[in-house]
Amino acid sequence: MGFDLPYYMHQAIEEAKTAFEEGEVPIGALLVSSEGAVLARAHNRMVGLSDATAHAEILAIREACLACRNYRLTGALLVVTVEPCPMCVGAAIHARVARLVYGASDPKWGAVASLYEMASDSRLNHRMDTQGGLMEPECRALMQSFFRMRRKKVA
Repeated sequence: MGFDLPYYMHQAIEEAKTAFEEGEVPIGALLVSSEGAVLARAHNRMVGLSDATAHAEILAIREACLACRNYRLTGALLVVTVEPCPMCVGAAIHARVARLVYGASDPKWGAVASLYEMASDSRLNHRMDTQGGLMEPECRALMQSFFRMRRKKVA
């Protein structure tokens, strides 16, 4: 089945905007079944939950696994506004996510193509198809706006 990737990314961006409004780093994620149904949506909540693991991707994976009553999300698509970190790519690999699509790359933490290439590492028992750069300008602008605002508050 073909996925309407811009449609899903728009929803992930809406989640990222919610994170922004809550004072969280504006990253949003969506998990979509192989049939195209949205299984879960989430945004960063590390500050609000006082939880270093409360990344959008982790929260979405947890929610989707509960919804499916299975820790494996075989055939699922993970759409994220920013390239996931090693923890999040690792969780997606463990959940057997089939495909990962993200907006902006992350040169400091990215574990798909920027810093590491975990999703395609043949030493691991599962690999994901990946695509970066979907709606990158919108995703990047949201991050830049957030950090610009944070720097002004600190100064």
